[in-house]
Amino acid sequence: MKIREMGERAIIDRISNSLPHNAVLSAGEDDCAVMDLRGDYLLLTIDMLHKSTDFPDKMTPWQIGWMSVAVNLSDIAAMGGYPIAIVTALGLPADTEISFVDEIIEGMNFCAQIFNTNIVGGDTDEHDELTAVCTVLGCVKKEELLRRSGAQIGDLVCVTGELGTAEAGLQAMSMNIPECVEKILTKKLFEPQPRVNEGIALARSGVVTSMMDISDGLALSLYDLGKSSNKGFLINEDKIPILDETRIVSPDLDLPLYGGGDFELLLTVRPDGIEKAKKVCNLTTIGKVTSGDILIKRNGVISKIEARGHEHFIR
Repeated sequence: MKIREMGERAIIDRISNSLPHNAVLSAGEDDCAVMDLRGDYLLLTIDMLHKSTDFPDKMTPWQIGWMSVAVNLSDIAAMGGYPIAIVTALGLPADTEISFVDEIIEGMNFCAQIFNTNIVGGDTDEHDELTAVCTVLGCVKKEELLRRSGAQIGDLVCVTGELGTAEAGLQAMSMNIPECVEKILTKKLFEPQPRVNEGIALARSGVVTSMMDISDGLALSLYDLGKSSNKGFLINEDKIPILDETRIVSPDLDLPLYGGGDFELLLTVRPDGIEKAKKVCNLTTIGKVTSGDILIKRNGVISKIEARGHEHFIR
């Protein structure tokens, strides 16, 4: 069997199941691996980004650096933690201009410092295409750790920010739309904002029952969260937050449901705690936790959400 026949999630499960499970949460079980440090938990996450699949031609090297760090910080945010250190590795073609590398590092460093952490080490090697790998270490108090599991029937489903924006930015670059609209959308795509501060505040609120980041689209994230909690969801179409600029690119729900790259937070909140959660973080309630399938209500009609979105290896 070829990996393109399996898809990213099946490959991660296969690798995870072949490894010893000697951590609180091991590779593949959540947004980060979790190690016990007695008083706190250590969070570890890693992401690999490539020129051909992750960095559109219109991205500046500074934005490449920012994105490489930001997508990892989003995993730390999803667990309610704060970042403490970053190590990075760059695979570079031999003819890369040194000024290009300098700008990548500037973008990485700026993103790290914005979120109160630092790049403390790394490596470089020669590659056929630009490749950036970042590993972020984070920390969270044991009682504040948020996992993908934990959702209870009747909990409210919430998200931060707006959805479908990054995918709209990707599509906008090949469309004839106003430049001001394209600029708004591509900035969201090129410079994702990890919800680190929001994640910390939500973890400390004590009313969140499960959480993860939306990196591969709302639909796949709902399926991941539902699998971990062994629950279903009923989502209200008219409650999903979407920018007006995203609707210019596509008026239907494909972008927010199935487009990747938003890096917002998807979470479940106890009904009696929703006001408290909204006081510490700008949230939109989009549905509720159920015991059944992953469903959406559109114009009074309930249907199943397809289990698809952004996934490596699948074409």
